[in-house]
Amino acid sequence: MRSPRILGLSAAASLLVLASACAPADENDADSANDAAGDGQCSTDSLPLKNDGVLTIATDDPAFEPWFVDNDPSNGEGFESAVAYAVAEELGFGEDEVEWVVVPFNSSYQPGAKDFDFDINQISITEERKNAVDFSEPYYSAAQAIITLEGSPFADATSLEDFKDARLGAQIGTTSLTAIEQIDPATDPLVYDDTTKAAQALQNDQVDGIVADLPTAFYLTAAEIDGSTIAGQFQPETGESEEFGLLLEKGSKLTPCLDAAIESLREDGTLDDIEQQWLSESANVPELQ
Repeated sequence: MRSPRILGLSAAASLLVLASACAPADENDADSANDAAGDGQCSTDSLPLKNDGVLTIATDDPAFEPWFVDNDPSNGEGFESAVAYAVAEELGFGEDEVEWVVVPFNSSYQPGAKDFDFDINQISITEERKNAVDFSEPYYSAAQAIITLEGSPFADATSLEDFKDARLGAQIGTTSLTAIEQIDPATDPLVYDDTTKAAQALQNDQVDGIVADLPTAFYLTAAEIDGSTIAGQFQPETGESEEFGLLLEKGSKLTPCLDAAIESLREDGTLDDIEQQWLSESANVPELQ
């Protein structure tokens, strides 16, 4: 194992954690992360791991681009694979000390004990989910997007209002499904077990559009759904971007160490570099008001 980089958090990084907090609870979380990093709790040999000497990371199967490449989380390619290995390095683990396990998306945030140290799978941080599991500090903020077919009357939409009469669908248990409530279509949304089934529904004319986070929408339109296009992107009702966090077992003592790792990667520019490498296309999609 390599020595964990988070033990070398600079004073500037610590100040960044505190400055970014927006509520007393957030300040407490930031203080916990800094305290854990500073008192040796996050030294590699002290980490409360599921399996001694191995960092066990979960994600779904299939694992889609641009989050992963070739459905192989272990190759370090794709945004979330790269983030996972960057976090592992912060904690002091080499690539050969990381083990990947498969956990379906909609079971990852269910209550109960976990067989992994953390899960990385575009899991949005929500208050409801936080009742059952822990989340790290966010490692990515994403907009929602609506995918439709080229030539569809909805392909040229310029606002969410234009989708009022559309048949829309999304994956079960996702904030994309919740986001459809913001559109308030005339018909109830259709719900699918995974994004692949939602994509098939669009191709089979069972829906007029599907909602997914923006990077996933890029992949679906480029590789999965022939003749499809992204009509546009939109932000949640709060006006803030949807945030993804590393998911842990409720009450995990590893949570503050992951918080410290994420803050270090943000402060030194690593997260920005990974985002630019794997998710740089998002700026070209129009906003749906």
